[in-house]
Amino acid sequence: MEPNIALETLCRIILRAREFEALIPDTDPDEGSNPSDDGVIDAIEDNGKNPAEEELRAIIGDLPEDEVAEVIALALVGRGDFDTAEWPDALAAATDQLPAAADWILEQPTFSTDLEAGMAAFDLSCDAVGTLA
Repeated sequence: MEPNIALETLCRIILRAREFEALIPDTDPDEGSNPSDDGVIDAIEDNGKNPAEEELRAIIGDLPEDEVAEVIALALVGRGDFDTAEWPDALAAATDQLPAAADWILEQPTFSTDLEAGMAAFDLSCDAVGTLA
């Protein structure tokens, strides 16, 4: 058994998760200077208006539950909690996260890496997908 979710969907999730993971906590919420004074740090600070998070939540929210479970299960395989032979068990564990799936995904500090590693375990890759916006 293996994942059925579209490869393009997985790759879009990885892309948005990487953008989200690259953000750093807002270190100067009351800054009043210009970007050159701030060393352009504001561009990577999480100020609560995060389009990557919003899009990631939208993607996850639009997916059917079985596909959300596959996304989470792939991340669980990628981080080593399960191997490919344990795919049904990974799916069962992922199902426990469905009520707050987007929150669970956003709380994983290496989610994009884990998801990509889980895909690789099933010989899936974003290499052939092309450019995603």
